Amino acid sequence: MTTPAGADLNGCPLHDLRRKLSEAGLRPTRQRLRLGWLLFGGGDRHVTAERLYEEAIAARAPISLATVYNTLNQFTSAGLLKEVTVDGAKTYFDTNLADHQHFVVDDETHMLTDLPKELIDFSRLPEPPEGWEIARVDVMIRLRRKASQ
Repeated sequence: MTTPAGADLNGCPLHDLRRKLSEAGLRPTRQRLRLGWLLFGGGDRHVTAERLYEEAIAARAPISLATVYNTLNQFTSAGLLKEVTVDGAKTYFDTNLADHQHFVVDDETHMLTDLPKELIDFSRLPEPPEGWEIARVDVMIRLRRKASQ
C-alpha cells in the first residue's frame, strides 16, 4: 500500500491496526488483519475462537478454524488479548486489557459481561507467601435466573 509522502494516516482504522500489530511484534499478515479487524473494530468484547471463525466466514474471509486459534493465541502472547477460561471448558478472548472483573451467566452460554474493578472492594487481600507478589486478581461473579416464586 503506497501513500503520498507526508500523509497522516493516524485515525485510519486499517493503518492503526497495522501499527498495533507491528508494535506488538507481529507481522500484519492478511489473516491477522482480517481477524484483527473483526476483533478490535467494534469496541471491547469477549469472543470464542468458534464465534470469531463464524464471523470470519460471514465476512467472506477464507480462514480455517486452526488459523483462528493460532492467531488468537499469538494475539494473547503479544499482549493484545486476555484469555478468560470459564469452568476449564470454555475459553474467551477479551479485547479489554484494563483491570476489570466479569459477570458470567451460569447456563450453557457462559456469556461474559465486564464488571468494572471499582465495583469490588479489593482493600483486604491476603498477604502473599514470602518471595511472592500478587500479579492480578481475577473475579468471576456467576449469575443465574431467579427461581419463580
